[in-house]
Amino acid sequence: MKPTARPKNTHFSSGPCAKRPGWTLEALSDALLGRSHRSKPGKAKLAEVIELSRSILGIPADYRIGIVPASDTGAVEMAMWSLLGARPVDMLAWESFGKDWVTDVVKQLKLADTRTLQADYGSLPDLSQVDFSHDVVFTWNGTTSGVRVPGGDWIPADREGLAICDATSASFAMDLPWDKLDVVTWSWQKVLGGEAQHGMLVLSPRAVARLESYKPSWPMPKIFRMTKDGKLNEGIFKGETINTPSMLAVEDAIDGLKWARSVGGLPGLIERSEGNLRALADWVARTPWIDFLAVDPSIRSCTSICLKIVDPEITALDAAAQADVAKKVAALLEKEGVALDAASYRDAPPGLRIWGGATIDRSDIEALIPWIEWAYETVKSETVKAG
Repeated sequence: MKPTARPKNTHFSSGPCAKRPGWTLEALSDALLGRSHRSKPGKAKLAEVIELSRSILGIPADYRIGIVPASDTGAVEMAMWSLLGARPVDMLAWESFGKDWVTDVVKQLKLADTRTLQADYGSLPDLSQVDFSHDVVFTWNGTTSGVRVPGGDWIPADREGLAICDATSASFAMDLPWDKLDVVTWSWQKVLGGEAQHGMLVLSPRAVARLESYKPSWPMPKIFRMTKDGKLNEGIFKGETINTPSMLAVEDAIDGLKWARSVGGLPGLIERSEGNLRALADWVARTPWIDFLAVDPSIRSCTSICLKIVDPEITALDAAAQADVAKKVAALLEKEGVALDAASYRDAPPGLRIWGGATIDRSDIEALIPWIEWAYETVKSETVKAG
């Protein structure tokens, strides 16, 4: 029977993600529109994003925080193109974006002394094999696989190389060990539900020292340049952005950060996200036809929660038919207006991907579950009838 109760918020996309509860356009009424981002009030707005981010995430005072172009992708590439090449590199990949960073390093930068440690969707590479005398590039949370690293114990505090971490779907939902990380990146459109195209880049003192002591052999585009005359361009990390940001998006980022503070800061955000994971985990535990893509509970994401269909009647079908079932379930949820953008990522195994970040209320996850059950039974019945 079709459920009657619906989620109040039906936006379960893994990026751009749901706005905070209660968000309206009125939240942007103080946006500095029609003014230069280099004006005194413009710089103040940008600096507010930086300082609120530092405060909520507990970023050490001696780490630089910058607002950079082109979302998390721009921030990661800015770091790799500026910092890599001084040491051998270990690249870790277990989902689509990690594989993209491997492509950057191996095929674009063409760094010869590179190792790639790779795992299939749903798993992690053997982290004990990572060599931290090398620079290491990895995602904290695989947005397209629903797999996160199990904390930071595998990263030595006395590492020789730099730990470069894409944390776009982890920041504000997971506890990042700053003493174990030298570069951290994220984007506004993930956990706090901000608007796209702006990236955040955090540099440790060790990363700054590398920038000031090492010059890559390749040409550096303007939007990647963080040094001038061999010294860090400190203005970038005080709100003096390399290119023009959207002040409307800046205002939205400030609104999201203030909301984050109002729900208890990082501990409150983590609890909201982990609560969403628990709600789905409880359902999966009692439902034989569904499972997590990440079978190991210790590495399951609490933001990009990826599910797979394990019903023997469906897994007995060929790969194309299995994928078709998952797509039809997601399409039916969207048609009913109860879960928008809940299909798995295009390169990932077929299934569902439910965003569980902090802007999602647990009550909406709980309201969605009966709809997923109904949609699956509807699609399965049609599939079986069709033979």
